[in-house]
Amino acid sequence: MPPAAGTPAQTLAFVESPVQLLNVLEWAYADLRRTRGTVSPPDRAPGAAPLGREPADAAPAGYTPYGAGPPLRDPAVGTTPATAPRGPAPQGYGHLVVVVLSPHDPMTRGQLRRMAELARDEGVSVRWEDARDGAGASLRTIGGLSGPLRRAERIVIGDPFSRYVQLLLTLTRARELVVVDDGTATMEFVTQLAGGQPLVRWHRRGTGRGPRDMVFAPVSASARRKLTPDGDRRVEVFSSMPVEPPEGITVTANDFAWTRARFGPPRLTRGTDLVGTSLVETGVVDPDRYLEAVGALARAHGATRYFAHRRESTDKLRRVSTELGLEVVRPELPLELIARRGPIGRTIVSFPSTVVHTLPLALAGTGVRVAVCDVDPSWLTDKASPRAQGFLSGVTGSAPDVHHLRSTPTTTTP
Repeated sequence: MPPAAGTPAQTLAFVESPVQLLNVLEWAYADLRRTRGTVSPPDRAPGAAPLGREPADAAPAGYTPYGAGPPLRDPAVGTTPATAPRGPAPQGYGHLVVVVLSPHDPMTRGQLRRMAELARDEGVSVRWEDARDGAGASLRTIGGLSGPLRRAERIVIGDPFSRYVQLLLTLTRARELVVVDDGTATMEFVTQLAGGQPLVRWHRRGTGRGPRDMVFAPVSASARRKLTPDGDRRVEVFSSMPVEPPEGITVTANDFAWTRARFGPPRLTRGTDLVGTSLVETGVVDPDRYLEAVGALARAHGATRYFAHRRESTDKLRRVSTELGLEVVRPELPLELIARRGPIGRTIVSFPSTVVHTLPLALAGTGVRVAVCDVDPSWLTDKASPRAQGFLSGVTGSAPDVHHLRSTPTTTTP
């Protein structure tokens, strides 16, 4: 039976990264504004810890933590109050249950824990699953979620390329599916869905027809069908990216209204901040060329701080610190929240990434300028996907509110 008018559908959301969880909160806020009119974020739950007021307890040696809070518990499923909302849900967030499919990467886990606590402070139920802790964990997770999946009226996902999520989608009967941004991958997802192509991440080489892909192909095909609207199923994409959806898919703009209502405006410094990317870690950009470009940008714009991506390697960040003399900052929350709360530079320089689309929205009205430096084709590795250059150019070319910098010349160090 559908929910009564003005009553949010019972919703199950699956996230695997901090940005996905942030965008689920943005979607929930926008959804309540649609169903109940203009709203403001609820007061934080009684006793909720103030974010960003105390030093982090476990930052890597040599790096500055940013956006840190008090020491965090590991929210295991079934404990109390870790899996329960820590306060009332005055705006109806109680209809939403977020399931965190925790990855192995410690930096991602740390940011997810911070975001999970922030979500609970908003009155959202969060269920933490160590879904990748061995083969038995996968079976336990899927078995434990089969009932909620069948009962949910609406499913929200952050990564349609995730095989874990694709497998879970085969179990749902929900007639509403929502895809929230997982960064620039949303652009590729919509393009592939419109073209009836296999769901393959843009930076992967090949066609998605390797042995493992072929074994998983029936599940991937089933997920793609679930993400295609028909007469009984509604599909929404909630995105801050410029996307051209297939016929029948609803696109809702993510303007970071919740972030702007909850945090800031930030205190601005006089300097320039650089934003790092994981293009080296994904095998797209040569590490030495990347470091040369970072150094050239820092000199040209007077930058002294480098905000690291959560997937950047420790060795690369050590070189950024020791060879380039930059202060490496490891945020404990997504950069959109860190920048909104400040302090942040009056100019932010980034390579092609999600933030060239999201930061102008989160920082609207603050006077911060966001600039993007294109990736020169000579920086690409021989392992980079043939689609890489075109995709990265599309990321920067479609960002409407940023200042475009020319590729910074680099010279190979003898």
